[in-house]
Amino acid sequence: MTQPPGPSHGVTPQLPLALRYPPEQRFESFIAAPNGALAQLQALAGQPHADWIYLAGAARTGKTHLALALCAAAEQAGLRVAYLPMAAAAGRLRDALDALEGNDVIALDGLEAIAGQREDEIALFDFHNRARAAGINVLYTAREVPDALGLSLPDLRSRLSQCTRLVLQPLDDDGRRALLRDRAQRRGLVLEDAAIDWLLARTERDLGSLVALLDRLDRESLAAQRRITVPFLRSVLDAR
Repeated sequence: MTQPPGPSHGVTPQLPLALRYPPEQRFESFIAAPNGALAQLQALAGQPHADWIYLAGAARTGKTHLALALCAAAEQAGLRVAYLPMAAAAGRLRDALDALEGNDVIALDGLEAIAGQREDEIALFDFHNRARAAGINVLYTAREVPDALGLSLPDLRSRLSQCTRLVLQPLDDDGRRALLRDRAQRRGLVLEDAAIDWLLARTERDLGSLVALLDRLDRESLAAQRRITVPFLRSVLDAR
């Protein structure tokens, strides 16, 4: 999924929700969230001292979508927000985390990127304790739950295990159909059931690939001035 630029310091409060977070990645556009998960994330985005959340799930199950949705909702509520993809900060995590202090809500996306790197783990452990003391709301995401993440620092694993845990599952076929219909509707596209079934039978089915494919079909149909029908899908995908 598309990543926004790193946290922008000094953004004026009058800016509209700034397009720093992709408009498709909002709570209301997330399909098949675990029961109660969106309410818990919404509380984290707007309520002081809300329960911290550890969001686990395999690649392309929507963790980044929800992390960015959290940031967008918190910013909309007038809070100071920071989003950090951990892969971008691996090896220098202490400096990156120090730069985030002063925010009200922080999303740290992809903890697996620093698992096993002792200095980064110590930096995250120190950040966790400081953020707790400061009353900052924090969301962690990772591909595995803390005990399976490969962390070398037991104290960090213990801290992360104390967060409220939410686990995302890959979408089933009904969920994929709902995703495609929702995203098509948001773009003003007509995507018939026959076209959806044809796509699901012949393409990669993970969330990220489906969204990327729909983006491509949107561009291709606009350029060709054609509806997205099965013959159109054949012509586009056969040209790959």
